[in-house]
Amino acid sequence: MTDTATRDLLVKLLGWEDAHVGFDDAVAHIPEHMRGTQVSGLHSPWELVEHLRITQHDILDFCLNTDYEEKDWPRDYWPATPAPSSSSAWNESIAQFRRDREALQKLAASPDVNLEDRIPHGEGQTYMRELVLASDHAAYHVGQLVIVRQLLGIWKRS
Repeated sequence: MTDTATRDLLVKLLGWEDAHVGFDDAVAHIPEHMRGTQVSGLHSPWELVEHLRITQHDILDFCLNTDYEEKDWPRDYWPATPAPSSSSAWNESIAQFRRDREALQKLAASPDVNLEDRIPHGEGQTYMRELVLASDHAAYHVGQLVIVRQLLGIWKRS
């Protein structure tokens, strides 16, 4: 596989919707009063959206920031409450996830970044590994979000 083909695949993978629902569809049209609702012992839509945002941002920060500071797992990766503090907090979390996803896609597409290089301040992680990790993590939790929406009765089957 050529470098260009690999980069194109990574860019697409970060927003993947070929085999399953993507983030944008999973977060669309969740009623405000249901965003903090937990069902069957699962995380609320807010907890999943905010966890996706925090984790993706952390991966991006790790890739780009030479002064990166590791977060405390799991405390720093999940919101403190099951519901957002406001509708604007919900909207900003989604907007930030999209901005960071775009930044990761730019990183993947950049010929200035050797995808096989180890991240200088890491412990052996490569840029390729982090990009695949971000995509895999998002796919896992987007799937959870769809299941939560199904259980809450707020998912339209297409």
